[in-house]
Amino acid sequence: MYPNYFNLHGKMRKLHFIVFIFINLFLFTMCSQQVKVQHNQPPGWAKGVIWYQIFVERFYNGDPFNDPGPENISSASNFRPVPDDWSITPWTYNWYKQEDWAKSMGVDFYSGLQLRRFGGDLQGVIDKLDYLQDLGITAIYLNPINDAPSLHKYDARNYRHVDVNFGPDPGGDNLIMASETPDDPSTWKWTSADKLFLKLIEEVHKRKMRIILDYSWNHTGVEFWAWKDIQKNQGKSKYKDWYSITQFDNPKTPENEFDYKGWLNIKSLPELRKVNTPKHHKPGFPFEGDINPGAKNHIFAVTKRWLAPNGDVSKGLDGYRLDVADQIPLGFWRDYRKFVKSINPEAYLVGEIWWEKWPDKMMNPVPYVNGDVFDAVMFYQVYRPARCFFGKMNDSIDARQLKDSLEFQWGRLGKPFLYSMMNVAATHDSPRLLTSFANHTKYKYHAKPNENPDYITGKPDTETYRRVKLYLIHQFTSIGSPHIWNGDEMGMWGADDPDCRKPLWWPEYDFEPEYRNNIQPGKKQYDQPAFNREHFDFYKKLIKIRKENPVLAEGDIRFITADGKRLQYERFDGNNLIVVMFNLEKTPWTFRLSQKGSYLNLLNDSVVARQKVVLKPLEAKVLKKLPQ
Repeated sequence: MYPNYFNLHGKMRKLHFIVFIFINLFLFTMCSQQVKVQHNQPPGWAKGVIWYQIFVERFYNGDPFNDPGPENISSASNFRPVPDDWSITPWTYNWYKQEDWAKSMGVDFYSGLQLRRFGGDLQGVIDKLDYLQDLGITAIYLNPINDAPSLHKYDARNYRHVDVNFGPDPGGDNLIMASETPDDPSTWKWTSADKLFLKLIEEVHKRKMRIILDYSWNHTGVEFWAWKDIQKNQGKSKYKDWYSITQFDNPKTPENEFDYKGWLNIKSLPELRKVNTPKHHKPGFPFEGDINPGAKNHIFAVTKRWLAPNGDVSKGLDGYRLDVADQIPLGFWRDYRKFVKSINPEAYLVGEIWWEKWPDKMMNPVPYVNGDVFDAVMFYQVYRPARCFFGKMNDSIDARQLKDSLEFQWGRLGKPFLYSMMNVAATHDSPRLLTSFANHTKYKYHAKPNENPDYITGKPDTETYRRVKLYLIHQFTSIGSPHIWNGDEMGMWGADDPDCRKPLWWPEYDFEPEYRNNIQPGKKQYDQPAFNREHFDFYKKLIKIRKENPVLAEGDIRFITADGKRLQYERFDGNNLIVVMFNLEKTPWTFRLSQKGSYLNLLNDSVVARQKVVLKPLEAKVLKKLPQ
């Protein structure tokens, strides 16, 4: 109860009033600071999750009745029409064998590959949530599912709806979308695919998992409704300022002078127009500016639609992964963060930034994770040196160089952001982890068989599996949240995009043998694709270790040994100590523990009671100090 000021003496009443105002101002200031801190730091949950990235079209076909037909994948961006005899490719098909319809096109393997569809959908994701829960996954990152003609969905037909072939009623969904006014959110309805996505979010949350969704706000496809209006009405279109148009068609001439900027000069991906940007900004570096206000407002409306469907944050996404983030102005991203956090302060924003100079220098993540842009980036910057240490690479580095590289990357990030990084190893944009290690060439450079005929695309050798396991031990005991590209835990192999996007090798399927010598001429050799139970169980063990030992997610790190190909570090807090050691030498090596006592080897549950530990070549141990 507040005091009754009218019953107090004047001075006392005045004093109470001043105290009352002071307390409320103090509380307001504290709350404001808490909100500011919350907005300027990653959500607390981000540092403790195990990420699993899903490419829906290749994940699992849960509903064969919604499989796409030629009309769903046809686009003005296709270099030729979809063949009349086109059909869905069987899930278990030999990846490097051309379909009859592809042969009839008379094009090379990779030119026809973009027309392949296997029928993966959202029901398939729902059907496999128990599998993910059994593996130990706690956060899902979905590649784009917005309506689009391509398999990758970065060429949006529209942002506001889920692709019709990911839901149960493609025809009905098209009718619903046709009844809406695309730039008026008040007219937007929920399609069957949208509702199934909301069901997926609900099922994910029931399992105490998080889920984020990938969007590209940098460009759309040529089937996007605003772009088609521009093509029809040219300079008279109400959306003419949404895109980077360099020249409209002159109706008085027989030629079509219409021209515009496409992402990376790809005309099938017209770029949204940037405004208030410097006249000259260097590619691979952040730059100021914004996105055209009309397009920006539409993006914000779509963002809110999935963060708080029907105004209910509990039913919405837990954040977004933002595509080609370095090619969008920082001013837009700052406003985007404020908008997202105003809806859900616990939402997670992770940006994709890659190359400052291809293929040798990656971008500096600092401008993007300093409190006003993203909560994290996809941290390729720590994978590349780790690959050069744990793999048998032409540009191999020793333990000291790895330590220096990691400490350099870690040292320029604030602790909340560093611990919330998405530690990727393989994604939809890179060779699969096993294949990345099987090849000793520079990371991602000429990493598929049409660029390098000697690139290994088949089943790796035994040493590669051993080295990948050593890397995985490092990934799951290092700073930042581990990330798994769907299928890597199954033992899948595959070259760079698009060969990393094969249908997943579920254990219930029997797959056709795959050409080991891929698209190269000569007599065909074969590998047998199949779910690798031993590899899966190793992932599962590492996830269990990570989840049962919070010190691996939240504790400090210190290097004890970094010499030659020998690496030893400790994760610790006030009560826990875990020692991680690797021997990549050709001979056994003896490591010394910094603290006396007994340790539990978390990899095999054996007890180590000696201060000296011998590791064989290509061996690792993860030792947890036991209470005295």
